[in-house]
Amino acid sequence: MLLTLALAGSVVGGAHAATVSADAAPADQFMAALAGHCGQAFAGRVVANQPASSTPDPFEGKELVMHVRGCDTPTRELRVPFHVGQDHSRTWVLTRTDDGLRLKHDHRHEDGSSDAVTMYGGETADAGTAVRQAFPVDAESVATFQREGLSGSVQNTWAMEILPKQRFVYELSRPDGRLFRVEFDLTTPVALPPAPWGSEGA
Repeated sequence: MLLTLALAGSVVGGAHAATVSADAAPADQFMAALAGHCGQAFAGRVVANQPASSTPDPFEGKELVMHVRGCDTPTRELRVPFHVGQDHSRTWVLTRTDDGLRLKHDHRHEDGSSDAVTMYGGETADAGTAVRQAFPVDAESVATFQREGLSGSVQNTWAMEILPKQRFVYELSRPDGRLFRVEFDLTTPVALPPAPWGSEGA
């Protein structure tokens, strides 16, 4: 049995199709589910952010939008900018590896230059499912966090969940009880945001 997903190419434009067998690896099913929304943007809301911070929350009161783009080779890599109000610095980079999936966070300044803390993330430690994939922090990211004095982040685990045409979730958790989740409504596409900082085109 084959699952056929219509993909809207965000760079080359037009519709094309990708097929994924029903017994494909969970990583491939997950990528195909997300790629099925290529070229679309969706609004989100914070559904968990604990414990409460004593400093100003950069997400509070801001419009949150994800945009599935970077779909030239959707079975191998997808790029999903995460826009927070007028802050266009964040892009999730999801890559198929030999063993599963890799998630990296590409952080840029408005002039396109890389932030001091960028391209951090991790790789899946197990097969996960077609709905949920988790990414424990990798050694390279731990070194970056330690160098930048972000000791709390050395135990990060990120996760993503998708129910096609229903919802997408981005999550950060730590053993100390830190939990941050943003849920995006995939039922209703919104206007496309600007290109993320450091990227060309829409």
